Amino acid sequence: MSQSMSHSVPHAYEPGGSAATQHDDTALYRKVTLRIVPFLFLCYVISFLDRINIGFAQLQMKHDLGFSDAMYGLGAAVFYIGYVACEVPSNLLLARFGARRTFTRIMLLWGAASVCMMFVSQPSHFYLLRFMLGVFEAGFFPGIVLYLTYWYPAQRRAVILSIFFAGVAVAGVLGGLVSGWIMRDMAGVMGLFGWQWMFAIEGAPAVVLGLLAAFWLVDGPQMAAWLTQQEKDHLIAQRDAEHRPASSHSSRSFIDALRNPRVYLFAFIYFSLTCASLTLNFWMPLMIRDFGVHDVLWISLYTVIPNAIGAVGLIVIARHSDRHGERRRHFAACTMGGGIALSLLTLHLSSFAAMLGILSIAAVLIFAALPIFWTVPSGYLSGKAAAAGIALISSIGITSGIVSPWVIGLIKTQTGSMDNALYLLTALLFMSGIALLRGVPAQRIADQASA
Repeated sequence: MSQSMSHSVPHAYEPGGSAATQHDDTALYRKVTLRIVPFLFLCYVISFLDRINIGFAQLQMKHDLGFSDAMYGLGAAVFYIGYVACEVPSNLLLARFGARRTFTRIMLLWGAASVCMMFVSQPSHFYLLRFMLGVFEAGFFPGIVLYLTYWYPAQRRAVILSIFFAGVAVAGVLGGLVSGWIMRDMAGVMGLFGWQWMFAIEGAPAVVLGLLAAFWLVDGPQMAAWLTQQEKDHLIAQRDAEHRPASSHSSRSFIDALRNPRVYLFAFIYFSLTCASLTLNFWMPLMIRDFGVHDVLWISLYTVIPNAIGAVGLIVIARHSDRHGERRRHFAACTMGGGIALSLLTLHLSSFAAMLGILSIAAVLIFAALPIFWTVPSGYLSGKAAAAGIALISSIGITSGIVSPWVIGLIKTQTGSMDNALYLLTALLFMSGIALLRGVPAQRIADQASA
């Protein structure tokens, strides 16, 4: 860091200072968090709700339109074809044009596509709109991951990321509370099916949030009028210090990211993990129906329980990981424990409470592994490679969204059960835990945590 930069950072924020200094630092990051995180969290909840609400829609949509489990699984998968194809370009556009314009574009377009899902009347419409929804939403999550690196150092990111991953569970809670009610009680209003009303009502908030993003978000600390100049200097200094190209693991270009073998290791880990998490997102309502519940409203309400427990549990586990500066064992415990819980679902116990409890344990552990994982790649990617590398990991990993729903749909159509799919997911979760334990040096993560 240049001498002029070091002089620009006020004494109150110098690292390694007194308790008062630590308090000032904590107060600054609390100020940043209160400004940017609640809005982005709300956007992420709505985006994920729009992505997974077909899990609730299938309870009526397949019957009304004559779709099979395999057709539904293919429609769920098509979303990720568009998502994967456009994710890296979207993140590179964010790095070039800024978060404010990028997030505004993404939310306006995906909101419009989500509302248009109400007009689906045949498989081709379903596939096309799911594909376009993936194209429009592409880059939103890796954009958030990249955007947070502009504001927070690595040791603070796991807790912040856990808040966003809690959004996955919160979207499930919100969907469970609202979707079933809309589909049951609004069916027939103005001659529309209940699932049509669900898409219209749940898609509209994204459009509103897209308009608000143009006024609320800024591209980074240097643009934040709500920070003092000293606060801006401190945030920028910490960001630049973390991304100095001193480490042999740091990458300086997109080509370096492509040549980094750990990018592909991380992509495999993320692929395995998202296969399991997407199964919970898309198939949980159907799994609960198989537990013996048939009323669409009660099915949606019961999905609230695993998602609510998962939302709280993942934040607790992420905080524990942050507090101890340890990622590998936390991640492996979550993935392997989650895999065991999924395999126990194949026992088909007669007790509904026991099955729902096992499903809740699986949700907690699988969801908790996500924010822990995303703290690790940032230690290997920095500078210009961060935008491309994070998006590349996400893009390759999220191809699970193409494979998983389609394969599970085929398995369920051909066998009438999800048991074989759950065994496959258990194996993938175990492999992802072992891959992080064996493929990422513990010392590297310890160095990142103490940086």
